[in-house]
Amino acid sequence: MSTNETSEGARWLLLIHQLPAKPAYARVKIWRRLKGLGAVTVKNSVYALPSNAETREDFAWLVKEIAELGGEGFVCEAHLVDGLGDGEVQALFDAARDEEYAEISAAARELGGKRSDGTEFAGQVARLRKQLDEIVAIDFFGADGREPAEGLVSGLEAGQQKEDDAVTATETKPAPDPLKDRVWVTRQGVQIDRIASAWLIRRFIDPGARFKFVAGTGYVPQPGELRFDMFEGEFTHQGERCTFEVLIGRTGPTDPALSAIGEIIHDIDLKDDKYGREEVAGVRSLIAGIAASSPDDEQRLARGAVLLDDLYSSFTGKQSGKQGNK
Repeated sequence: MSTNETSEGARWLLLIHQLPAKPAYARVKIWRRLKGLGAVTVKNSVYALPSNAETREDFAWLVKEIAELGGEGFVCEAHLVDGLGDGEVQALFDAARDEEYAEISAAARELGGKRSDGTEFAGQVARLRKQLDEIVAIDFFGADGREPAEGLVSGLEAGQQKEDDAVTATETKPAPDPLKDRVWVTRQGVQIDRIASAWLIRRFIDPGARFKFVAGTGYVPQPGELRFDMFEGEFTHQGERCTFEVLIGRTGPTDPALSAIGEIIHDIDLKDDKYGREEVAGVRSLIAGIAASSPDDEQRLARGAVLLDDLYSSFTGKQSGKQGNK
């Protein structure tokens, strides 16, 4: 609800009313209604609003309420000719709104200094915004106090939104991956399954993996450690599957090249020629050579990783070539 600034020919609506002494609550009720409409007192029991269709309807309903309370009242449209000028009436409206804006600003400053419980704080900010919007709706001439009050309430809202976003980000932050940044423990003297499993872990499962080599029996795992290819390990042989195959099956990388490598590792480690891969003899010989020339387990993993990287690239290239020939 707003009007342009008044001019010399501005018109006003004047409500002139009278209420009985009883019931006592009638005066309070009508006063609150007038305050809610943004009316100002120009004379005892004479209230003014800028004249427009909406304010006429507001005053019309109020006259009806006054009559229902046993009083009487009427509304007239007026030009101010002498005595009180249009500018002075406008100043009355501005002063009333500035007083209300000042209350909002004070409440916003106080609230900003408290920062209590998040839910309670959000509710208080929402109430301040509602109160401010109600004042703006009856700020017919744009009182000076609106801008600072708006800035303070908007600042509270922005701060609350930032906190809400932070809470949301925390709540929606995915849980840490239980397989990331772990110490992976296996038996000393690594051979084909452990070399390949360590390569798979570091390349596809846990890039920050650290490896620890221990005796084959009697080891008690420490917090944060995962055991593989050893007795009672978290990842080890299951049924007819070697550790490399178990890792693929439980960690989920679906990759034809990895599946092919898994078949080779299976046939070498379990010696059952289940898949009959033609690459088995060559890979077995190369791994045996690495083990013979590298007594250190870390060196075996490093040299084995080079071999497996090349093997993986070879299978990946074959898959790409098949797709390209389709």
